[in-house]
Amino acid sequence: MRTVHRPRPAAPSSSTQRSDGQAEVLLFHHAQGLTPGVVAFADELRSAGHVVHTPDLYEGKTFGTVDEGVAHAREIGFGTVLERGRAAAEDLPAELVYAGFSLGGMPAQMLAQTRPGTRGALLFHAAIPLSEFGDSWPHGAPLQIHFMEDDPWAEEDVPAAREIADTIEGAELFLYPGDLHLFADNSVSDYDPSAAALLRQRALDLLARVA
Repeated sequence: MRTVHRPRPAAPSSSTQRSDGQAEVLLFHHAQGLTPGVVAFADELRSAGHVVHTPDLYEGKTFGTVDEGVAHAREIGFGTVLERGRAAAEDLPAELVYAGFSLGGMPAQMLAQTRPGTRGALLFHAAIPLSEFGDSWPHGAPLQIHFMEDDPWAEEDVPAAREIADTIEGAELFLYPGDLHLFADNSVSDYDPSAAALLRQRALDLLARVA
């Protein structure tokens, strides 16, 4: 596993630092829905002492393949996905870390860029140009982006991720060898235990910095 973009030191956050070692995370699932693997990933973050919310943007539906899940997202509309993500944050504290797998990276990045109080963001297998949500990034909020370098779903996302990593102070882009997409979800066929373990540890490192 290797980092192809040299991480820059994260700037100190302008928001009040927590002192209990606990970050609060809003984690959005990928196109296949709120799978057992997404829940398991959230539980691993909880085991490290963090609070993790896992809203269901599909209202109980899950799908066996990414293609089927993307078809459902198109059917309900990507705008609906974003709006459900926004609604999921309404009753939560302002100071959140936003995280998302693939499709879930859309509401995660939107909220990180537009909702006041952002502590950081974790984008797994997803990245959208900053201009989609207004160009700016919250000052001092660290960001990690994770992809496999030959992920067939990432043809547009990886160039956007590189641009973001070159633009935002403290952003880290991690590219892993391979061509799998949802490699951190232990309930789908793309799962890669070694890459998933490294992704999880890197995510926990970011949460420890902002807790």
